[in-house]
Amino acid sequence: MFSRYGLRFRMAVSYMVISAMAVLVVETVVAVFVAPQATSSTASITRADVSTARAQAEVIAGADGRALTLVAGTAVAHRPSMSDQALLTAVVKLWSGQVGQADHLFNGLDEAVATPAGQVVLSSRPAVYPVGATLPPAVGATAASGTSRVTGASFGWATSPVTVTWPATGRHVIGLVYARFTVPGDSYSKQVVRYSDIGGFLVAAVLVLVLLIPLGVVFGLLSTRRLITRIRRLAAGAAAMAGGNLQARVPVSGGDEVGVLEAGFNQMVEQLDAAGRAERDAAGAEARLVERTRIARELHDSISQDLFSLSLVSGNLRRTLPDGTRFQEQADSMVRTIDHTMWEMRAMLLELRPVALEKAGLVSALRELCRSYEVRLGIRFSADLHDVRLEPAAEHTVLRVVQEALSNAVRHGEAQTIELTLLSIEDHVDLVVCDDGRGFDPDQVGDRHGLGLSLMRERVAELGGDVAVRSRTGQGTTVRVRIPGGRS
Repeated sequence: MFSRYGLRFRMAVSYMVISAMAVLVVETVVAVFVAPQATSSTASITRADVSTARAQAEVIAGADGRALTLVAGTAVAHRPSMSDQALLTAVVKLWSGQVGQADHLFNGLDEAVATPAGQVVLSSRPAVYPVGATLPPAVGATAASGTSRVTGASFGWATSPVTVTWPATGRHVIGLVYARFTVPGDSYSKQVVRYSDIGGFLVAAVLVLVLLIPLGVVFGLLSTRRLITRIRRLAAGAAAMAGGNLQARVPVSGGDEVGVLEAGFNQMVEQLDAAGRAERDAAGAEARLVERTRIARELHDSISQDLFSLSLVSGNLRRTLPDGTRFQEQADSMVRTIDHTMWEMRAMLLELRPVALEKAGLVSALRELCRSYEVRLGIRFSADLHDVRLEPAAEHTVLRVVQEALSNAVRHGEAQTIELTLLSIEDHVDLVVCDDGRGFDPDQVGDRHGLGLSLMRERVAELGGDVAVRSRTGQGTTVRVRIPGGRS
């Protein structure tokens, strides 16, 4: 769906969606776990306040019940013939002032004195418990306590009996004290309930999500800018390479996965460039080999045959002319010139003749080349050839250098004996071609001789080697080639 907008837009949207999902998860956790805990904490506070109110009621009721018991005991000592009802009425009259004071001392306290049946005879708040009213059914003539809830309010209550000991009947209950504490409103509890309001929470969650959308988009665009730039640079390099530009490179801008991809792209382009160069060189070498073969064949089939026919005619002409005449001398000169030309032609054909280096190996190819010169030109060879370890390109160079040196020795130096040496010395390979020809002055090399030496030096320099030529007029020539290599 979003593929047409590009990678940068899609990554920005994904960042925004992930952030929104994270916020939703957090809000869900808060709604499910935190709000109920807030409500339960309010209930816990309320229960704690009810328990406190009950304990306070127990203290007040117990203290007042014991006080009324003491008062009742004093009254019995002075008037032993009083009834329980009369005794309770007398005690209440004496205690009515204390009950009013207790109501002012304790906020939320309601207190009453009642008969054992629960009928009120004295109350601190007559509007709540008027005289003659009956206390709640749970109230009895024995000490008790509890909690209750009426019209949304919570209470803690307690009762304590008022007892007396008669001389005739013994100890028995004549009434009871009832105390009730109302649980006060708690501001902290109300505040917790207000902050845990679900509606306000949902509004805040929606506002966070609305603010998150633009922030997520901006963050996604900024965080992906550098990554997208690097990817676009890689795409441009790949397009240039596909268009044939094997010099295209991209800067490696980091050590992360994209940086590894950039380095791999550069390595791939370099390998393709090297493979292309090697293929072009191989194709060029193959084309040169084919051309040399074609030229050698043309020279052999046309010019060499014509020269041979001309040598036969000139020989017959010389034999038919009278001895000692000027024409016979010219015929002799023509025969010598034709013979020399044919000799040079054979040397040129040997230079152009391809040698099966790949099948025979370097040493075998050099021996075959030496035998060809011996058979066709009558050159004497002294060959000291050892197996050496060279790359195929280096072996090809050695073979071409030997061909060039032999051709120069035969065609220009008119050598009759040639020494050829090939061996490994430490970390390099030595090739020496020494002839007994006319020699020359290296400082005065003409174009005809200098081109062959220049080609030799260029071939060897490509392999990191060097060529040394030592020669003097009338003392032959020595060509020494040194190429990096190893022992076989």
